[in-house]
Amino acid sequence: MANDHGDEQTPLLGHTKPNRKPSRWRRHLMADVSRDRSDLVLLFCYLITGLLDSASISVWGSFVSMQTGNTVYFGLGLASPADSTRWIRSGVSLAFFCLGSLTFSRLHGVPRSPTRRWVLCASFLVQLALTATAAGLVTATGPPAARDETGWQVLMPIALVAFQSAGQAVLSRALQFKTLTSVVLTSIYCDLFSDCDLLALRNAERDRRTAAPLLLLMGAFVGGRFANSSLGVADALWTASVMKAAVVFVWLVWPAGRDSEET
Repeated sequence: MANDHGDEQTPLLGHTKPNRKPSRWRRHLMADVSRDRSDLVLLFCYLITGLLDSASISVWGSFVSMQTGNTVYFGLGLASPADSTRWIRSGVSLAFFCLGSLTFSRLHGVPRSPTRRWVLCASFLVQLALTATAAGLVTATGPPAARDETGWQVLMPIALVAFQSAGQAVLSRALQFKTLTSVVLTSIYCDLFSDCDLLALRNAERDRRTAAPLLLLMGAFVGGRFANSSLGVADALWTASVMKAAVVFVWLVWPAGRDSEET
């Protein structure tokens, strides 16, 4: 009688594959980025906010990032809806910013680790895609014929840019720099000038709070120059798209956190 021990020990489904370690690239993307100096990325986002908001308020009459002004415009419109159509554009921006906040917060919560490298890259890739789409629409359709224009050629770019702007605000929560939302300055001004150590030689919080409005002001200057030239809001949007792409690259090369599993 033949010995069947060899057959009995043979796996029914063939040879089992050994467990393979994740590739280096996969481990790189799955790593949590270091929070050290990550506030620099948030400060860079203030530059983008200034660029987009100054161009949009000059051409469309509404903000696409700072929603305090849009809320005021929306309230004024509800009080006197026949006086202007600005409240419609502001309402669209406000609504899509809120929707963007809901969406980006879910994205950062998917892996139970909001600072996962692939999540940060994905967030800014989405922001890049939306900003570039808005830029393409404005380039294809041209500037609005009138300041009170409320056609889809105006409302759709506003909606797209407002939606992506929420990604920057959500990022500040993910990195635990809640004051650097990149879309609000009032609280920063208050915290800056009420700081008891305002004139101290070393004060990291003071330095961040000082840099934020200066960078937004710089972005607003550039955006205003775009809006008041032949380049227009389209080129401001294209410039912002390039800046978003730069942030994606930054997250790709940013060091991993000390507690990360990346080796």
